[in-house]
Amino acid sequence: QVQLVESGGALVQTGGSLRLSCAASGRTFGTYAMGWFRQAPGKEREFVAAIKWLGGMAYYVDYVGSVKGRFTISRDNTKNTVYLQMNSLKPEDTAVYYCAANLKGGTKASEYDYWGQGTQVTVSS
Repeated sequence: QVQLVESGGALVQTGGSLRLSCAASGRTFGTYAMGWFRQAPGKEREFVAAIKWLGGMAYYVDYVGSVKGRFTISRDNTKNTVYLQMNSLKPEDTAVYYCAANLKGGTKASEYDYWGQGTQVTVSS
């Protein structure tokens, strides 16, 4: 069982930056792939980024096209935490951002077993 708690959401102006954090419980955090998803009002939950530790200093990362070059996902296995650094924010990035975990990774929400409660990101124009 994994429990996830997101933090870091806020109201920010266009072009600004935020760093989201997701703290996970459990002693096997390193074995889990971690994903960030977002959901805007009236829209389906959308994949944003994922990271899986492959061992040593090797990681597999993946991003949705609309955030490539602006967002960076990272993780600190010693702190059981995954981060999403968001730069050059746009109004269309406004959504509730969710952290998720599973053992394999992937880009579909249905593939993830554990979810946080979400944190609101609002980008004003």
